[in-house]
This record gives sequence, structure tokens and C-alpha cells, in this order.
Amino acid sequence: MTDKLKQMAATKRERVKASLKRRRGKEARFRWYGIISISFAFAFLAVLLVSIVSEGHTAFKTTEVRLDVTLSPSVLGIPAVNPGEQELFSANYRKALRNSLKELFPEVKDRKERRKLYAVISNGAEYDLRDKVLKDPSLVGKTITYWALAGDNFNQFNKGNISAALPEDERQFKNNQIAWFDTLDDEGRVRTVFNTHFFTNGDSRDAELAGIWGATVGSFYTLLVTLMLSFPIGAAAAIYLEEFAPKNRVTEIIEININNLAAVPSIVFGLLGLAVFLNFFDFPRSAPLVGGLVLTLMTLPTIIISSRAAIKAVPPSVRDAALGMGASKMQMVLHHVLPLAMPGMLTGTIIGMAQALGETAPLLMIGMVAFVVDIPGGPMDAATALPVQIYLWAENPEKGFVENTSGAIMVLLAFLAFMNACAVVLRKRLERRW
Repeated sequence: MTDKLKQMAATKRERVKASLKRRRGKEARFRWYGIISISFAFAFLAVLLVSIVSEGHTAFKTTEVRLDVTLSPSVLGIPAVNPGEQELFSANYRKALRNSLKELFPEVKDRKERRKLYAVISNGAEYDLRDKVLKDPSLVGKTITYWALAGDNFNQFNKGNISAALPEDERQFKNNQIAWFDTLDDEGRVRTVFNTHFFTNGDSRDAELAGIWGATVGSFYTLLVTLMLSFPIGAAAAIYLEEFAPKNRVTEIIEININNLAAVPSIVFGLLGLAVFLNFFDFPRSAPLVGGLVLTLMTLPTIIISSRAAIKAVPPSVRDAALGMGASKMQMVLHHVLPLAMPGMLTGTIIGMAQALGETAPLLMIGMVAFVVDIPGGPMDAATALPVQIYLWAENPEKGFVENTSGAIMVLLAFLAFMNACAVVLRKRLERRW
């Protein structure tokens, strides 16, 4: 009998060992599955970031061409003596720039070839030269050294985005233009500089002139409206639901709807904004005010949920102590609970604002997809937003807009990373552990 019990115990130990071995094997495999999945995720993220940076880093530099421009009154079409500001403003600076190109390449006679030669410099060069003369009218009558912004194809070839190794019929930059580039480069007339236009200009039909400043200002006004509305309303709703609302069917339905709204596709809020703010209230289309109202509706569930979680995290002893010292319920909430919950509430707000910054679909529905060149001066002016600007540029097949798209994505990712970093730092510095 004893031998049989020993045999049964040994068999049981073997089974337990086999079971433990299988369990540990499963745990090891599961751990490796997790490591492999995370590795794949990081690999795809790295490929995405490398592709964006490789395409977009050239957007932060541009090409300029040195020209010797003769600003004679006869060429500019202005009086030779004391021209007025209006006359200087409407002078023919394009002709002066083209004359300087013709002097560099006198052998170019054909009209079609000359159009290609004039494309060496950007259409915006004449306006930049105009501003220079308006700032210093004494330049009239002189020959000045002027670094003109290069045209898009010239710029792309200088940055290596157009390869000379391709057959001529497969590239827009033709052999004669390459010869002109080599001549200018050999004479030291070509330089690469930081692209300030990308950060100071609004949108443009010319890729070398297009910038993100107009979209950035539009995003600023949109997020300002969103913050001014969503944070007070979201915080007040969270405080009421958590501290004052009775626990009944009505509040349960409200809580369920808030949780459901957090998962609603953003384009639904855009449709709501189109129906209510534009069609019913007749607010101006493409205005940051309307964009801010729509994004307020979209971010409210996120802010309410995170604010309620922060309020719940405050220990009940704080409430009991305040009430025990004679404070009213309102004083207890405003003077004790709210200050302790504020770090978590601000963190949720920043995350909600970061989500709003990257949204495109609701803004498309309210018309912020318009081509806007001017920088908006307020929340009622026509504007676009940075994600929408990226969407617009992505539709253009030109190489200059391709790099502008990637460059704008890099700027947007930097903003999003900064806002999320602020949320993490804010929580770490102000959070109190109980």
C-alpha cells in the first residue's frame, strides 16, 4: 500500500512538473510574441519617421540665385526724378529681373527658351525686390547685387530631388536648364539658404513660396476658441456629475452618452457643425470660430472623462475633513477637491487639445479646406488649419509640394510631441500620490 502511494505521489509530481514546464513554455512564448510585436511596431514607426524626414528635411532650405539687377527708371517705368511710393509700388520689377537674366545668357533668343530661362527665378522674386526698393528708394538708378529666390524646378534640382541621370523626357528640368544651372553654379551665383518662407508665408500656388504660417495662425485661433470653451464647460460638467448630481437614471444616461461620444468618429462632429453652426446659425465658413466650436464638441467627452477620474482620485478624507470643519459643499469642492484634482484635469485637457490639433475631417466639413493666402487676423477671418494644409498639399504631385507636405508633417508631429510632453511633465510635477 505504501509503495502504491509513493508511486501515485511520484506520478503526481511528474504531472505537476510537466504542467509547470508547459506553463513556463507558454509564458516564454507569450513574452516573445509581445517583444516581437513591439519590435514590429517600432520598426514600422521608424520606417514612417525616416520616410517623412527624408522627404521633408529639404523643405527647410531653399535656393537663391545672385543677379546684377539694374534698377533704372526707364526699365521700371517710373519717373526719373522723385518717384512717389505708389509709383515705386507698381513699377515693373519683373522686367528688371528678366533683363539681368538675359544679360547672363544673351544666346537665348527663342521665346519658348526664354520662358524656361525666366523660370530660373521664382514669381515671388519681383515682390521681394519691390519691398526692398520701397524700404530704400535710393536704390533706383543703381545696379544692385540681388539674391533672387529660385523657381521650384531650379530649387529641386539644386537640392538633388531631380536627377540629371534620368532621360530628358522623364523630368521637367531639361538639359538646357541644367546647362544654365551649371553656368550659374560655376560663377558662384547659386547658394542654399534656410527657407524662411516656409515658416513666414501663407499658402501659395508656387511651392517655393508656400508656407505654414497662415495655417499655424489658423490652428492657433481654432485651438484658442476650443480651449476657452471646452475646459470650463468640461470641468464644470465633471464637477457636477461627480459631486452634485443625484445618482439616478438620468445621470446614468448622461454618463453613458458621454462615454459613447468619446468613441464617435470625428467627421460626425463636422456634420453637426455644418448643420448647426453654418446652416442654422449662418456663421462664416472657413472661420476658426466655427472650427473651435466643432472641436469643442469633439474634445468635451475626453476632458469630462479625465476630469472625473482626477476628481475621483481625491481621497474621501479630504472631503470629510473640509465638511467637518464647517465648510459648505461648494466650498469643499472649490477650495479643496478642485485644487487637488486640477493637475489631472489639465493633463486631460492638454491631451484633448493635442487630439484637436491633429484633426482634419471635421474641419473639412465646415469649409476650412479653402485656399487661403492671407494670414488670418482673428477668429472670424477665413483660415485653414495645419492638418488641412497638409491635406491640401498632399494632393499636389509637384515635387516641391511633396517636400512641403512632409516638412509640415514634421512640424505638426513636433507640436503634438511637445503637447504630450507637457502633459507628462505637468502630471509628474503637480500630481500628488495618496
